[in-house]
Amino acid sequence: MRLAPELKSKIDSLWDKFWSGGLSNPLQSIEQMSYLIFMNRLEAMDTFEQKKAQANKQTYKSIFEGEENEKCRWSHWKHFPADKMLIHVRDKVFPFIKDIHDGEKTLFAQHMKDAVFLIPKPSLLQEAVTIIDELKISAQNRDTQGDIYEYLLSQLATSGKNGQFRTPRHIIRMMVELADPDINDRICDPACGTAGFLVNSYEYILKKYTSKDKIEVDSEGGYHNLLGDKITEPKHWDKLWKDTFYGYDFDNTMIRISLMNMILHGIKAPQVALRDTLSKGFTENDRYTIVLANPPFKGSIDKSDINDALTIQTTKTELLFVERMVHLLQIGGKCGVIVPDGVLFGSSNAHKKLRQILLEQCQLEGIVSMPSGVFKPYAGVSTAVLIFTKGGSTDKVWFYDMDADGYSLDDKRTFIDGKGDIPEIIQHYRNRKKENPADRKGKCFFVPISEIKENSYDLSISRYKEIEYAEVQYEKPEVIIEKIEKLENEIQKSLRELKTLLK
Repeated sequence: MRLAPELKSKIDSLWDKFWSGGLSNPLQSIEQMSYLIFMNRLEAMDTFEQKKAQANKQTYKSIFEGEENEKCRWSHWKHFPADKMLIHVRDKVFPFIKDIHDGEKTLFAQHMKDAVFLIPKPSLLQEAVTIIDELKISAQNRDTQGDIYEYLLSQLATSGKNGQFRTPRHIIRMMVELADPDINDRICDPACGTAGFLVNSYEYILKKYTSKDKIEVDSEGGYHNLLGDKITEPKHWDKLWKDTFYGYDFDNTMIRISLMNMILHGIKAPQVALRDTLSKGFTENDRYTIVLANPPFKGSIDKSDINDALTIQTTKTELLFVERMVHLLQIGGKCGVIVPDGVLFGSSNAHKKLRQILLEQCQLEGIVSMPSGVFKPYAGVSTAVLIFTKGGSTDKVWFYDMDADGYSLDDKRTFIDGKGDIPEIIQHYRNRKKENPADRKGKCFFVPISEIKENSYDLSISRYKEIEYAEVQYEKPEVIIEKIEKLENEIQKSLRELKTLLK
């Protein structure tokens, strides 16, 4: 990630302060950090809009209007003594930001109804405010604002910080490339977490519409300086900011984190909502052109609360979420989803029915089998990426056997090149119909639907890949015995010589 070392150092220090200050739950910590970042940005946003209104000779009513509201400005209280600051922020500023009703600024506030201010110590609050102030988030360009928050989130993936909440960024980028979203798409993540898929989809679309000579790439494959200078119609920007990115999660903490992530990446009005997309209360169908997700593995749901539209008889969330994604898509819409390998070969009726839906009601276009280390150190389970289009039926399925993802596959996940097989996967997937690979000893190949049906709809790559065994020529037993005897004689001779020397 292209972020100045001094900014990374400040963010590391911020995490350390929270860790040692009594907030050991990383999700709680980043939620509290997000509140402070919002408080910091609120005044900058208000000042910007005030200047904009003055330039256009329009009237503007500040959200800080009024004597008590003025005291909620970051600049007013950021230099308070620690004890006074804690009381002021907890009792005045925090209730103020929970009750904002002013256009764009309401987005974050509207999800804070049940938010709780948890920073326990005056010294921790003062230190955190100092660091966030030094980051100068509002003064940074959109790229750096997004990178600051992305780096903040990336610390969830370090030891002891709940890495299970984040899909590796380079895997997200690969899936977005395979799904290939565009400016007219409506994109959804029904289990959005920190909104990694939505943010990366936004950046991918901007990259498409940014002049190539302006784009910069960091060492991990991330794109920067994505200006979208080829998007010239205001209505296209309006669509991109307000009617393109939709996320749902049943945890309000994750909603607040994902909303902050999207806003800091430049998505002005993301559509993020607190919903359990598997429950009876969720009614959306046939609405999206692209769905991207890494839904919860190994979860289960109360059978009585499962949405009636879901036909698979199971409580396993990894199966129900994939069917939900089929329902969310319009005909012709495309989905990219991560599933545990068990989805591909499980023998239960529910497993088989889901695979039938993917093959007979959709066009299952590709399966990328990923190595088991991708989600280490938090999960060693083998996973796969499914790419499918809703409607029609499958003629043949393209498989790719990923060996490397650009990081070591042990618990340390050490950076190697950040890419591994990913560039080849994207290239071969896009050219799969021209290449039409049939050699099952290679990394990628097609399997016809007739063969898959014969194998009980099994979609595991190990069922179809041919392993080439190299023939090994061994020496005759009598030759091996002769060599062993010769070696033993040499050892005995050496021992006798050593004994002589010792005497």
